[in-house]
Amino acid sequence: MKTGDKFTNIDYNLRKFRNDDIDTITKYANNQNIAKWLTKEFPSPYSKKDAENFINITSKKEFMKVFAIEVNGEAAGSISLSCNSKNEKNIIFNSNKNIKKAEIGYWLAEKYWNNGITTSAIKEIIEYGFNNYKIECIYATPFENNIISQKILSKAGFNTDSKIKKIIKNNESYDVIIYSIKNDSNNL
Repeated sequence: MKTGDKFTNIDYNLRKFRNDDIDTITKYANNQNIAKWLTKEFPSPYSKKDAENFINITSKKEFMKVFAIEVNGEAAGSISLSCNSKNEKNIIFNSNKNIKKAEIGYWLAEKYWNNGITTSAIKEIIEYGFNNYKIECIYATPFENNIISQKILSKAGFNTDSKIKKIIKNNESYDVIIYSIKNDSNNL
């Protein structure tokens, strides 16, 4: 994928994860300031074994496209598109079937926050998803208190109808807000 854009202060690149990313993933993902805004599938503390599992699992899932956010030669984050809703769990990205909805997920090393990288990477993954697959809508579900992520999604072109749903994380209930962007090229 392309490297950065005019909106970022630091160049970045989206690419596939490699086994040599394990140490940098562990270094950056083992951060409570990141983990608190992610679902229960993101372990905290984050170990080297967690990074190994992440690379192995994501490289094999056909219903998910996952990319490393590379900054200064290191995997400093992750961004993904996934079709994992109960109605679309059998849809795979390698098929020619229409994908009604795909969910975006992302995180970035704290040292690179506030440089426009996440907003730019989200715009890039939206373009990638809409141009390469028959996706009608991409959505995200940031925690209700994660105002920064909500602002980033808005800057990337997402809208919200303020629908809130509950998720369970560490035996606690959290509210998340549904943000979405539609593929205008499908004439929706």
